[in-house]
Amino acid sequence: MPNCTAVVGLTNDNHLSISIFLVLLATFLLILMGNIIIVTITLVDHRLQTPMYFFLRNFSFLETCFTLVIIPRFLYSLLTGRKAFSLPTCLLQSFFFFFLGSSVFFHLAVINRVCLYLVLGCWLVSFLLLLPTTVLFVHLPFCGPNIINHFYCDTAPLLQLSCTDTGIIEVGALVTAVLTLLSTLTVSIISYGCIISTVMRIPSSAGRKKAFSTCSAHLTVVMILYSSSIFRYIRPGQHGGWDFDNVVSFFHTVVTQLFNPYIYALRNEQVKQALKDTQSMEFITRKIRS
Repeated sequence: MPNCTAVVGLTNDNHLSISIFLVLLATFLLILMGNIIIVTITLVDHRLQTPMYFFLRNFSFLETCFTLVIIPRFLYSLLTGRKAFSLPTCLLQSFFFFFLGSSVFFHLAVINRVCLYLVLGCWLVSFLLLLPTTVLFVHLPFCGPNIINHFYCDTAPLLQLSCTDTGIIEVGALVTAVLTLLSTLTVSIISYGCIISTVMRIPSSAGRKKAFSTCSAHLTVVMILYSSSIFRYIRPGQHGGWDFDNVVSFFHTVVTQLFNPYIYALRNEQVKQALKDTQSMEFITRKIRS
């Protein structure tokens, strides 16, 4: 196979590419800003030095890494029109996409029972799940054509470039997706079931309404993330290649990354109060210095 893989984005229309670039750039900056704020405020404010905020800080760091794997390269290709890069780089992007993406699901599953060992376990389990398939993938012979119909190096379109039988890898990818998505989804459903049961016992209707407002926002993001991922990766035949796959992938690589920091942390009353206090302290400090 040639030494480069051309990645076809969401569109070949130059005018539409510019529009997508501007929207995606704004989204990318919002994702970074939201996650950086969470990491910073949970580090500097002593009131947020609890296991829950330790988890949220790690989750925001993970979300930032996941976003950096996909969006900057896609922005570069939209801006310059240069869509080709080396096969090793493509495979590396694919590995980190699934490694970090799997970690996101395991973090969501332990969101209500957080400690250092669980967080480290999320990273380790994700790595071990992806390792066998990755080793097999690296040893595949590629013989073209060297174009994939996607905006990042996903497994399914990359398998289309191989000139050998990829049945074992397809089965491995399917098993990994089932273990990752369905196991964490089950835990998440049980956790949210317990939360809803607790909320129903709140005597105040105003309190129940406020709790359900927060819970419904969380559930919406979880539903988008899981439904798009399950549709994309849990199905017979991992070759993909549908144009609609690009749209579905956009939801779980960009849309949920935008919502997560604002729903899981920045709407939290303690975080909002910490941000207000930080702004007040900065204002007082500037006044003293002036």
